[in-house]
Amino acid sequence: MRKMILLGIAAVAVAMTAGAAVAQTLSAVQDRGALRCGVSTGLSGFSAPDANGVWQGFDVALCRAVAAAVLGDPMAVEFLPLNVQTRFAALARGDVDILARSTTWSFTHDVDLGLSFVGVSYYDGQGLMVRRDLGVAAASELDGARICIQVGSTTEPNLADYFRGNGMRYEPILVETIAEAQQQYLASACDVYTADSSGLAATRASFADPDGHVILPEVIAKEPLGPVVRHGDDRWKDLVRWTFFALVAAEELGVTSANIAELAQGTGTPEINRLLGTEGEMGLMLGLDAEWAVRAISAAGNYGEIFAATIGEGTPIGLARGLNAQWGQGGLLYAPPFR
Repeated sequence: MRKMILLGIAAVAVAMTAGAAVAQTLSAVQDRGALRCGVSTGLSGFSAPDANGVWQGFDVALCRAVAAAVLGDPMAVEFLPLNVQTRFAALARGDVDILARSTTWSFTHDVDLGLSFVGVSYYDGQGLMVRRDLGVAAASELDGARICIQVGSTTEPNLADYFRGNGMRYEPILVETIAEAQQQYLASACDVYTADSSGLAATRASFADPDGHVILPEVIAKEPLGPVVRHGDDRWKDLVRWTFFALVAAEELGVTSANIAELAQGTGTPEINRLLGTEGEMGLMLGLDAEWAVRAISAAGNYGEIFAATIGEGTPIGLARGLNAQWGQGGLLYAPPFR
């Protein structure tokens, strides 16, 4: 029995040592003075450099919100473009502090790869895009089609499941990057391009003739997308998770980039006060100051403002809120209470 107790103590000590080794992300970011954020290799609306080389987009906005919360500067971010083959290794090695690039929350990504998803930032589904001149109106008409697909992504097994389940065949044209997929598709090396529906919309918007391409109505798989951090550093996971939830809660509570300075002086709504730090000690619980959420929300606005500015119906991407509407408006977007 004594030997078992000693072995148990040793195991706990090893676990504590390992935990201490990984639980350094917040300190590392603060010491470095910059957040390292893994993003796509270039997807319009989500993460891509503008004409001046400044990264912009829906995923970029979360990174800037975290940088604002932790460092007080939304521009203190180093962006590292990653493809589907390199993204997880880069996160595991510590090359990036957050992976924010269209990553699907799945069993294997969560459990087998040892990742921690901090939430669902975009409820998506896998879609199929074809050239309009092919005259295809439904996925059931794609038997024998050549389909461009990124190797190593969840869309690859999803596509195999869908075609097998519907008794159809297809010829996979494997590509490694978004740019290569677009190039092959436009060169007619494949008849169909499959990816997350939001990614297809972003890709189509970048074409010279967007109307010449159709996203078919079928959604062949669920694709809940969200930012990812390493297993083992719970404080960092909590910080990134609740920064995202702060953006979501701000929209629900009516806190915007236009009124946040006024509301941060104090309101008659206790949850707004807790969110913005005029009541309670939530910032202290995260290892930050009281105004962490004020800085995060001020960086690019609340979730709804970010969505509208980067990928919403008023942008070339043209995405409706749909499932990404607040739960009170019939969507799935939901932040746990700040209390």
